[in-house]
Amino acid sequence: MKIIEIKVLRGPNYWSVRRNKLIQMKLDLEDMEQRPTNLIPGFRERLEKMFPTMYEHRCSEGVPGGFFSRVDEGTWMGHVIEHMALEMQTLAGMDTGFGRTRGTGVEGEYYVCISYTEEDAGIYAAKAAVRAAQALTDNTEYLLEDDIMRLREIREETRLGPSTGSIVEEAAKRGIPFIRLNKSSLVQLGYGVHQKRIRATIASTTSNIAVDIACDKEETKALLEAAEIPVPSGTVVRTEAGLEEAIEKFGYPLVIKPIDGNHGKGNTTNITTWEQALTAFEAAQKYGRSSIVEKFITGYDFRILVINYKFVCAALRTPASVTGDGQSTIQQLIDKTNSDPRRGYGHEKVLTQITIDQFTHK
Repeated sequence: MKIIEIKVLRGPNYWSVRRNKLIQMKLDLEDMEQRPTNLIPGFRERLEKMFPTMYEHRCSEGVPGGFFSRVDEGTWMGHVIEHMALEMQTLAGMDTGFGRTRGTGVEGEYYVCISYTEEDAGIYAAKAAVRAAQALTDNTEYLLEDDIMRLREIREETRLGPSTGSIVEEAAKRGIPFIRLNKSSLVQLGYGVHQKRIRATIASTTSNIAVDIACDKEETKALLEAAEIPVPSGTVVRTEAGLEEAIEKFGYPLVIKPIDGNHGKGNTTNITTWEQALTAFEAAQKYGRSSIVEKFITGYDFRILVINYKFVCAALRTPASVTGDGQSTIQQLIDKTNSDPRRGYGHEKVLTQITIDQFTHK
């Protein structure tokens, strides 16, 4: 089998007016055109073993297991690849359900169309489904788990962040069309004279000076302090000598972070020794020449949502942790915690799985 071309369809298209996000793959079955599924020994059993959850695919039969009935009766590989590509995305946490497979008019060539939530993931799933179908046909080993993990990684690399995604989802519920304008978080809501643009939680109505101030942690602190809002004492440093002076002035424990960073990048907390401070300073400098050194304060960490100048809700941000039981290793405790069905990879669920990294070891 050979992929001739893959196109990404964005907006109303030949296959559907309502489903605006489709991958169209032009596929040449080559010799497989003469081998429907019922003529491939053991194909159905191998397919069901690889994709047991595909039992839920009703297909044209309209009942659970309907797709497997079609495989038993004999269907062409393009149809099978359609269902495999959809199921791969579903297993990776991207619910898709629309697919179509139709001949191009040339013998052995088919258009295989599948819906997607993340464009790059849809393309990967289409290609992976062809590889997996070939392996099932040839009765050779295929590691589906690797594809599922890669699809999850692609989803996290390319999907809109939680804040932007929530805004876009609400817009879709209200019938407001949206267009993603780049690979990051720049999104257009609506068309023509009524269009608005957002980048993450920054709207086209947000003033430039407000964004500029919010991006500077030290300036933000100064304005908050002037408004009699408590802030930790600290200063900006650019050299090791300045770092040493700051430590002498404020004492331990400390926090060191980039002056204009985000998402916690380059941040180090609860610093209690000079060696830790030096390592933290080097980590912060990877994101800029200037770093903030300030007192480390324990307490609750809230993320506040404000809409139209009104407080709407707050989320308590709790660092990942495990509690020892006197028997299990830390890794076993982490594995047990990660078995919670509410935890998932990246932002796919309400809680995130605990991972082992340099901060975990610290």
